[in-house]
Amino acid sequence: MPSESNRPVYLILDFDSTIVAAEGLDEIARLALADDPEQETKVLAIEGITREGMDGRIGIDESLRRRLAMLRITRAHVDAVVKLLKKRISPSFRRAKAELRRNADRIYVVSSGFREYVVPVCAELGIAADHVVANAFQWSKDGVATGYDQKSPLARPGGKAEAVRALKLAGTVVAVGDGITDCEIRDHGAAQQFVAYCENIERDAVVARADRVVRGVDELLWIYRLPGAPSFPKSRMVALLLENIHADAAQRLRDEGYRVEAVSDALPEAELSRALKGVSLLGIRSKTRVTAAALAEADRLLAIGCFCIGTEQVDLSAAGARGVAVFNAPYSNTRSVVELAIGEIVMLFRRAVESDRILHAGNWRKSAQGCQEVRGKTLGIVGYGHIGSQLSVLAEAMGMQVLYHDIAEVMPLGNARKAKSLGDLLARSDAVSLHVDGRRENTNLIGERELRRMKAGAVLLNLSRGHIVDLAALALALRSGHLGGAAVDVFPAEPNSNKDPFDTPLRGISNVILTAHIGGSTAEAQQGIGAFVANRLVEHVNSGSTAGSVNLPEIALPPTPRAHRFLHLHRNQPGVLAEINGILARRKINILGQSLRTSEAIGYVVTDVNKSYDDTVVDELRAVAGTIRFRVLY
Repeated sequence: MPSESNRPVYLILDFDSTIVAAEGLDEIARLALADDPEQETKVLAIEGITREGMDGRIGIDESLRRRLAMLRITRAHVDAVVKLLKKRISPSFRRAKAELRRNADRIYVVSSGFREYVVPVCAELGIAADHVVANAFQWSKDGVATGYDQKSPLARPGGKAEAVRALKLAGTVVAVGDGITDCEIRDHGAAQQFVAYCENIERDAVVARADRVVRGVDELLWIYRLPGAPSFPKSRMVALLLENIHADAAQRLRDEGYRVEAVSDALPEAELSRALKGVSLLGIRSKTRVTAAALAEADRLLAIGCFCIGTEQVDLSAAGARGVAVFNAPYSNTRSVVELAIGEIVMLFRRAVESDRILHAGNWRKSAQGCQEVRGKTLGIVGYGHIGSQLSVLAEAMGMQVLYHDIAEVMPLGNARKAKSLGDLLARSDAVSLHVDGRRENTNLIGERELRRMKAGAVLLNLSRGHIVDLAALALALRSGHLGGAAVDVFPAEPNSNKDPFDTPLRGISNVILTAHIGGSTAEAQQGIGAFVANRLVEHVNSGSTAGSVNLPEIALPPTPRAHRFLHLHRNQPGVLAEINGILARRKINILGQSLRTSEAIGYVVTDVNKSYDDTVVDELRAVAGTIRFRVLY
């Protein structure tokens, strides 16, 4: 841990809208007025008085007097508001409970609220009652608030400064809050600095007078180099999500404290390059191309989440060379793709698309000509991975026979049989469904020659990658009558947004189903993908874990709050681990745990060490030959 200044830092925290995402007295008002027919009007009036006080338009004495005059408060109301406020502890405070407890001797809460609810809520964060200075109710024997201690400095204008001076803190005093009364602590000489706390609310008049502005406790710890401070605060980290990634993913990242920016469309290379400046996490789907040139502009990028199956849209080598981890969701939309394939097979064999178009045109054709059951037909699956194998199971359940072809040796499920070759599969199948990856070698895997080998009247489905099928050749095979139909969900060139035009040689051909890359676009799949990939990104930043990364050596790591963690990505060359450990040994730093994994090009060393060390060791580790990226956690 970097050495601290000899002059200790004391944080003076506000309570309402800072420690909790609420105003305590306003919440009591809702409870106390629950049976009042004018509840809504009175609560709005009380909230307005609160805002006037926070913005400095009226004094705290007037604010308290006017609000309490409208209420009959009981101890039951206070007990209820304590339960409510505990649930509304600000997210960053909730995440930083352990760090707040470590710094409890440096933290005081000075609030114009009331001890009866402030003290029990602060206790949840390890802040002792004797570190809480607040107003206090006066009570009748039957538990009704009859008033409050008007002699308390916190019941008077400028009283917060007076209360802080009475603490007699020998060090650097920092006032932290969202209101003018918090700013006055510094203005009246009781604190050296004022920090506007904007996690829950941002008041322009308050921000304008602040020495600093923060949006989370981690920023406070980081700025003042307090024990438990992160290497960089999440509230200053930006997560950029493109292509309509599920809202649950954005919320997961917000809950972790990231600033999330969401864009509905893909971005072309030039726009992406500009957008990546200052971004720590990038989320994309299949349309965005993350090139080496775009990555070169990403000055803070730690990880990329591909919220889909494929990762060929990312230059994985360039990302790895910059220490950027890439994650995807290899399983989350499997069922959605399979269900679409099954539905399309049935629709193609029943020629339902043609019937639909005729009826939509105002005509009537009731005919069984060319319509067939899928039962007894042979389905050829090219690519027997997660999607292909599950399609195999469902197709068999519908009475189909299954052949499969895969370049890897895979275990067949059910009664599926391995074809002798791709050509053998094409020649024997009534329906062919493609589920291969996007590697370059698969470009035009199904071209004119392969289409000629297919059975007359067979149907073809492509729900994998757009460049797998030669669409011009497929259009000829369909128009000539050699093939009986096709379903295509992916295309060699796809629009970046719904506003852009689209064209394909398959337009207008009968018994052809065209869908706009929606194989995995179900609510269930997108929600599952959003949760899965967002969690991988969070784990990577929080613990350094690369489990599930497609371009970095995989190390699965739990958090270790009792240690500091050094993350060292480097080119895979001899001597790096020896040099790292030599530096730690010379500095007499105790290693609590260490993991090393290498790939052909990259090595990854994770070292947990004791918390006491000198700053210079970080500089030395960064200077190790072959270093790609070095990070310190916790």
